[in-house]
Amino acid sequence: MRRSRIAALFAPMALLACTSSAAASVIAVAKTPWCGCCSEWVDRMEAAGFMLEVRDVPDTAPVATEAGVPDNLRSCHTAMVEGYAIEGHVPAEDIRRLLAERPDAVGLSVPGMPIGSPGMEQGDRVDRYHVVLIMRDGRHKIWSTRGGPAPVHAH
Repeated sequence: MRRSRIAALFAPMALLACTSSAAASVIAVAKTPWCGCCSEWVDRMEAAGFMLEVRDVPDTAPVATEAGVPDNLRSCHTAMVEGYAIEGHVPAEDIRRLLAERPDAVGLSVPGMPIGSPGMEQGDRVDRYHVVLIMRDGRHKIWSTRGGPAPVHAH
């Protein structure tokens, strides 16, 4: 009886520790110093509650290569969080899902720089884009779809 009462007292603290641990994830970002949209993405991630370490590099290609991001899935900045690559303007919700689900993958990418993705806002315009999960075997698949109207199915 006494043990269950003690366990009940400590359970909320254990849950709080797990939550604090997840919130303490640091996203290490490599970006070029002249890219304003990369700085905007950093601001969006900080506003979403992530801690970021940002370093300016003359070229992000070597960072993306080392992280395992294929050429066709590259964007303007490369980040790492808990062993996963985050390439380009990936939304915070997708990063949180990645860290919660922990797939056996390289990471996530938003190839190119789609209008309306975090850091690429232009008023109310939000183009439809995909967040891509990069698999370790070089394949990739759609992780989520964002923005724009759903495509019309034609026969």
